Amino acid sequence: MKKILVTNNSLVHANYKDKLDIIYSNNYSYLDILGIARDKIHEGYRLLTHPLSGSVKPNETPYKSLAISSDKGELDLDSLSIIEASIETAKKFIEGKKTPQWTEKILQDFELIDFYLIRSAVESMDQFS
Repeated sequence: MKKILVTNNSLVHANYKDKLDIIYSNNYSYLDILGIARDKIHEGYRLLTHPLSGSVKPNETPYKSLAISSDKGELDLDSLSIIEASIETAKKFIEGKKTPQWTEKILQDFELIDFYLIRSAVESMDQFS
């Protein structure tokens, strides 16, 4: 299954830049990633991974990686509903308690968690395509 990754995680970018299409900037925030995915969904792309996957809350980590379809079609209302609800949920977490100023070691741990989550999803999608 062809897919596009939307990420702000340099580890994800480094591991997939030669294998998949990637929308990447290390300057994107967690909410930027969700917003980019929402905009792509409006263009006819579909979500392939859930925006709030994993057990790390949006206000705990600055890193987020999502997979969306690389083929455009009609507006997918399920994807739109999921991304809109995820944006609202993320905003509530982030506005309620800002992301702490983590040490570099902890940030690397969060990068690794996000990488393993998206890697697992990509591998699962590849297995069934």
